[in-house]
Amino acid sequence: MEIKTISVTYHRKFNLGDYESLELGCSLWAQIDPQEDAEGATQFLYMQAKASVKEAAMPLIKNSAYQMNKYKQTAKQNTQDDLEDF
Repeated sequence: MEIKTISVTYHRKFNLGDYESLELGCSLWAQIDPQEDAEGATQFLYMQAKASVKEAAMPLIKNSAYQMNKYKQTAKQNTQDDLEDF
């Protein structure tokens, strides 16, 4: 089977507190040549979609007191920066 088009969709839902939530998503499509690596292209699209959602979410998360408190509690428990891992 020859793969001609690849699509990737990435969604995240954030609890903003006070019964509010925010769902962000990104869908990317790419046409590939038969000699291109479909799995590599899929991974690339996934990383691009994830980065796009992260970029859109960061200002909203930073303005959400609930999310920042959640981040601070998690940061105390983990040595990794959860916002970097997203």
